[in-house]
Amino acid sequence: MARALAARPEIIFGDEPTGNLDSRSGAEVLGFLRNSVRELGQTVVMVTHDAVAASYADRVIFLADGRIVDEMYAPTADGVLDRMKAFDAKGRTS
Repeated sequence: MARALAARPEIIFGDEPTGNLDSRSGAEVLGFLRNSVRELGQTVVMVTHDAVAASYADRVIFLADGRIVDEMYAPTADGVLDRMKAFDAKGRTS
């Protein structure tokens, strides 16, 4: 990760960046990415199914079947999880 960020790219893409990490290491990675946004002005685009990881974002975009179905600003882990549960419930009742 440090090698990828050393050149200070404007945009950083992360596909489940904490997927295989324990919770402590995952929090460190997410904090590092959060700081790169705040201190270096970088943009991080992250794909995740983890509500805690999503809560580190300024904005969460929810996708279903390849389409944007909702968004949330200043997310919390509980808020993201509730929204994900609502989408799941809609999918099962349709």
